[in-house]
Order: sequence, then structure tokens, then C-alpha cells
Amino acid sequence: MPSVEDVYKEISDTMKVGKVEKYGPEDLPAGPGLEAAKEIIVVEGRADIINLMRCGIFNTVALEGAKVPESIKKLTKEKSATALLDGDRGGDLILKELLQVTNIKFVGRAPRGKEIEECNCKEVNEALENRVPISEVSGKPQPPPKKAPEPVKIEVPEPVAQAAKSLQGTLEAVLLNEKLEQVERLPVSQLAEKLQQVTGVETVVFDGIITQRIVDIAGEKNIRRIVASRISEAVKPALNVELVTFQETVAQA
Repeated sequence: MPSVEDVYKEISDTMKVGKVEKYGPEDLPAGPGLEAAKEIIVVEGRADIINLMRCGIFNTVALEGAKVPESIKKLTKEKSATALLDGDRGGDLILKELLQVTNIKFVGRAPRGKEIEECNCKEVNEALENRVPISEVSGKPQPPPKKAPEPVKIEVPEPVAQAAKSLQGTLEAVLLNEKLEQVERLPVSQLAEKLQQVTGVETVVFDGIITQRIVDIAGEKNIRRIVASRISEAVKPALNVELVTFQETVAQA
């Protein structure tokens, strides 16, 4: 059993990432970024929503049962949907139901025998990166996906490029001042809270997803640049904050 301290930390971490919202007439648990997102993630339950929010993923909605709610059916017709399911028999059964009554485009699974709510952020991101098109699961032909354009390379100072390279796969963040000197290195889960407290930070580099919350805080704190592994679909660009992904970074000559 977890200790009292572990339980308290779990509750505190959950409260920091935001509040689980309700969606549709069924009051389905949902992340705060669901309605604004073009791409959504359908999970099995409320605990999955909370775990994904800890990892900076807010465009989520939960089934809350084996029967697929009408709100989910409607959402998967209006938005590009990925089902992110447990790696057990329950996940298999829910996938079968989703294939029959929804228009989900992709499927990602937790490691076999593991539930999404138990996965760490690395496992969650790997499940999403390794998602497969529905055509590979159901045998139904799907139109070929549009080929993604080659990412534009954006020149950043050498210390920023080096920080981006060193942070990949660590789930950590580095704060740099205007001289591009490291101010602090910390877990990504603590980043938003720390940014609200610090001053004199010019660049933030972290192994995670740039969310609207991070962008808003950066704008308020006059942070000039954010470099991360991904940018959330729901993010509205800020005029005074440059957003760059690891894939786009190239060191200035």
C-alpha cells in the first residue's frame, strides 16, 4: 500500500495539472483541451484522463464503460480520433466495440498487461507514437494519409540546441537566462509551477508537450522561446513567444 505521503503527493500533482471537465449529456470525463482540439484521444476512464493530463495531454475524453456513448460517436465523426486503450482483454473488447460504432482513425495500446492509468509519461508517448491506422486493425481500407511536410529547420543558439539534444527521453526541463546559462533543471511535471515563480528566464527547453498553459505563463513572464518535443494541436501561438520542436532545431552556424 502507498504511504500517506505518496497519496498526498499523488493528489497534489493531480490538482496542479488542472481539473477534469465534463462533456456531453452523459457528463463524460474530459480534458480541458478537448473542445478546441482538432485531434482527440479517446480513453477508457477518468483515471486515464488524469494520467494523460499529468503528461501534458489535455485533448481527451473517456468512455466510462463498455458501451460507447453517443457523444463519443459524434466526436469521432467531427474530429480525428485516436483510441488509447489498456493492454488487456478489456481493452480488446472496447476496441472491438469502437470499430463497430465509431469513426476512430488510429489505435494506440498500453504495454501488454498494463493499463493507461498505470503508464508513465514515456510509455504514454510511446503508445501514441506507435499508434496504428484503423485499416491495420480492422482490415477496412482507409484513404491514404496525407504526407506530412518536412519540418522547417529553425536556427537556435548552440546552448539551446545542445540542451534539446541532451533532454530527449528524460522527461526533464532546463531553464536558461538571457546569457543562455542554465538556471535550473527539473522534472517536466513541475515546470508550469516553477515558471510562475521564477524571473529572468529567457528560454525553456523540455522533453514534453507545449500546452496552452505553458504558453500563457511564458507570455506573462516575458519568456522569449520554448523548445520541446511536441506542440499541442490546441495551442494558439503567442506573438512574443517563439515555439520550436526538437525536430525543428538546428544550431546557428
